[in-house]
Amino acid sequence: MTSPTTRKNTSEHSDGGTDAASKSKAGKAALAQITSSIRWWLLAGRVLSGISAVLAIAPYVALVNLGAVFLQAWNTGSPIDQPKAMMLLSVLIGTFTGRLCLYFLALSITHFADARMGLDLRTRLISALGRAPLSHFSASTSGQIRKAVQDDTHTVHGLVAHAPVESTSALVMPAALFLYALSIDWRLGLLSVATIPIYLLLQMLTMKGMPEKTAEMDTKLSTVSSTMVEFVSGISVVKAFGQVGRAHRNFARAADDFSDFYVGWCAPLLKGSAISMSFIAAPVMLLINLAGGFLMVSQGWVTSVQVLACALIALVLPAAIEVAGNMSWSYQVAGAAALRLKDVLDTPVMEQSATPRTPKGYDIRFDHVKYSYGNVLALNDVSLSIPEGTTTALIGPSGSGKSTLATLVARFADPDEGTVRIGGVDVRDMSYDKLYSTVSFVLQDAQLLRMSVRDNIALSRPEASLDEVRAAAKAANIDAEIMALPHGYDTVINQDVGLSGGQEHRIAIARALIVDAPILILDEATASVDPESEAEIQTALNNLVRDRTVIVIAHKPTSIVGAEQIVVLERGQIKACGTHDELADESHYAALWANAQTDASDYAAVNSGSEGVNL
Repeated sequence: MTSPTTRKNTSEHSDGGTDAASKSKAGKAALAQITSSIRWWLLAGRVLSGISAVLAIAPYVALVNLGAVFLQAWNTGSPIDQPKAMMLLSVLIGTFTGRLCLYFLALSITHFADARMGLDLRTRLISALGRAPLSHFSASTSGQIRKAVQDDTHTVHGLVAHAPVESTSALVMPAALFLYALSIDWRLGLLSVATIPIYLLLQMLTMKGMPEKTAEMDTKLSTVSSTMVEFVSGISVVKAFGQVGRAHRNFARAADDFSDFYVGWCAPLLKGSAISMSFIAAPVMLLINLAGGFLMVSQGWVTSVQVLACALIALVLPAAIEVAGNMSWSYQVAGAAALRLKDVLDTPVMEQSATPRTPKGYDIRFDHVKYSYGNVLALNDVSLSIPEGTTTALIGPSGSGKSTLATLVARFADPDEGTVRIGGVDVRDMSYDKLYSTVSFVLQDAQLLRMSVRDNIALSRPEASLDEVRAAAKAANIDAEIMALPHGYDTVINQDVGLSGGQEHRIAIARALIVDAPILILDEATASVDPESEAEIQTALNNLVRDRTVIVIAHKPTSIVGAEQIVVLERGQIKACGTHDELADESHYAALWANAQTDASDYAAVNSGSEGVNL
């Protein structure tokens, strides 16, 4: 059973027309919100990183003074002041080591904070997705959801675990070293940053429009990811219908669009960055500082040791500036990731009643139900009563509203108008636990998970014993085949072994049996299997539907002639309702038979009283 396509997602952040600059600002706000629970840990990391950066001055101070000791001994011909030299060497080594220890402690704190946030974030994401109406997952592609849960959490990890420490160090350390260079000699201090203003000016020109371009790149990359996931996940259907070329073209078009944008953006960006970076390249900085410094030495303004210290400082500054620039880019990317994560976290959930009610029976009633997907009306003023313990089949052409009507019973979505009641209680007034212990499903796609056979059967009752699991499997006519698997009920599906379609359907039936829900929604499980498997599944279904209120979403009329009630739907409205015999001459029902049957004798045989269907 395919869950109905939901209404158009109206999230402002997902709107392709949203201004890129606004997205950038919203991304920063989303990032602050997502990291709010660990802000004190991040602050601690920043403080330690700042102290570490300030301590970066100490080795240079020690180096200058140590050089002065040796220079004095050289100029005067006197012995080196060993105690002072050893003390300065100890200060140099000690402060350098202390700085590194503080830096790595800061990194440890931010990584710890990231681990806490990552666990909390993933828990909140799964919780949000778990509470979202199932119709939401038709509006959001699997690629978008995968990107948010997997890729975007990793992107935010990089920012939280590294950026606070690295960006603080990249800002504080150059400032501290520059101030120290000025304290040595203001001329040497200015010389150490002589080319940096040129670099910053060129970078500002090169990076103009960066937030907007980053947001646009992120949107295009998300499209590539979505089309790729959809192409891979639907490859079997695509190949079966000979549409590989068409599906691949969709992916190729998205990839080419991203590639053209990226190349068009990066070509001038790389050229501008290369020109600006040349002004702070190590050889350029070293040449300017040594040449200018020794010119000052020749004038007697400074000493050679001071020149050497400031030259070393000048070599450190560009690396720190480059890190700061990279952090700016990281914040842009992480902001876009945080915005997508916030969209998932803010997924609208269907409200639960503060005072949930328990149904007094298991009959189902639809009263003047309307439901639409965006502007498309899927159900139009549908009223229907399904008595407890009976089987009702919903049949009609594709798009007639069969699946939509059935899924409203399980509250996959809420109707725009009207009510859906179970046992006289509006499903909106039932708790989720009660609703999903009342309504069970057997889908056309068995949707088995990558876990053991036992865990798949006991999915909704994890506390079920092995005997209970086996009893359900026996009733589903699959126990013997499970026991023949490599590890029996502990065999992991799609890892230890692959199962046939018929086996998967019977495991899904066992999963519904163990729930023992009084209402069953059945998307005709025999619609796409071979005749041998169909017979085995039908036997299992006979055990499943007994003494239950059953809604069958029928795909072929021949499978539901035994139902107590057949409802013919067309364009969201009920066109006819009754038993097979009562509807035999009804025009809409007859048209469905005519379309489904290629041999008129089959129809004649059924009309003669041969009820070949066990539902």
